[in-house]
Amino acid sequence: MNPYTLLFTQLEDLGLAEWSSQLQQQIPEKLASDGHGKMAEWQSALAALPNVTAIEIELQSKVEIGSADDLPDADKQQFIENLQVFHPWRKGPYELLGVNIDTEWRSDWKWDRVLPHIQPLEGRKVLDIGGGNGYHGWRMLGEGADLVIGIDPTLVFVMQYHVMQRYIGEENHYVLPIGIEDLPDKLACFDTVFSMGVLYHRRSPIDHLYELRACLRSGGELVLETLVIEGKEGEVLMPEGRYAKMRNVWFFPTVDTMMLWLRRCGFKNVCCVDNTITTTDEQRTSDWMTFESLTDFLDPDDQSKTIEGYPAPRRAVFTATAP
Repeated sequence: MNPYTLLFTQLEDLGLAEWSSQLQQQIPEKLASDGHGKMAEWQSALAALPNVTAIEIELQSKVEIGSADDLPDADKQQFIENLQVFHPWRKGPYELLGVNIDTEWRSDWKWDRVLPHIQPLEGRKVLDIGGGNGYHGWRMLGEGADLVIGIDPTLVFVMQYHVMQRYIGEENHYVLPIGIEDLPDKLACFDTVFSMGVLYHRRSPIDHLYELRACLRSGGELVLETLVIEGKEGEVLMPEGRYAKMRNVWFFPTVDTMMLWLRRCGFKNVCCVDNTITTTDEQRTSDWMTFESLTDFLDPDDQSKTIEGYPAPRRAVFTATAP
């Protein structure tokens, strides 16, 4: 069954029939077997996953799906090999049928920093921009969100969502293979919009803030996390080239500059609710993400700097209300 079929109806019921129609064309095009060199391999691995039903699912305190008792020992190694086809696993961790998917990021730590400061998600319609494989979306659902729509154009992350959805079977959480530029203008329908780890990848941060505002209903809440630097209002770092070996990065504001940007874009009740240095315990290589990670991005002689000499990653979380 197409995991998005019910979403199309849900959007129509919300008065978003035009967006529903648009997605019915976009999603198959994005997920076409000839659209990515590994899509056929991912689809084959997804189809080969064991069928397990009537399992216990925990989404609030963690993402744990079933237990080792739900999977025969003879199938476990093949199960792990199928899951490894979807490498790299960036966001998590997941416990899936007794297998610990130890992802690059301890996304649960970020969630624990964010959750105490945001409006309760119970009954809310949520948009998670750049949400990767949907880890935070599952946690949002665990907090009682009525509908969570994540978007991410990186197809391997979307396929990881499909793996989890195969076993969770949740009708109110979706990860779409699109970017924010694919969204209709002025949706103005979400109660909460998350943009975590996206702003510094945008060439125009101000335009991104206006895009986020356009997705929110009046009075809705923006939850934004981004890389920041220490300094005064008005100060911004624009890397000459790469930052921590990342190519597609543009602007890192100070906390006060970020708050100014939000206010200038019309947001109210602007707050910085967390400001944390990223550690090599939170972002690191694992068996499920074997590429370079934070340790490789820092100056080996001075971990307060990136390998290029810029300040090491520091991430701040902001909340704000749409006018």
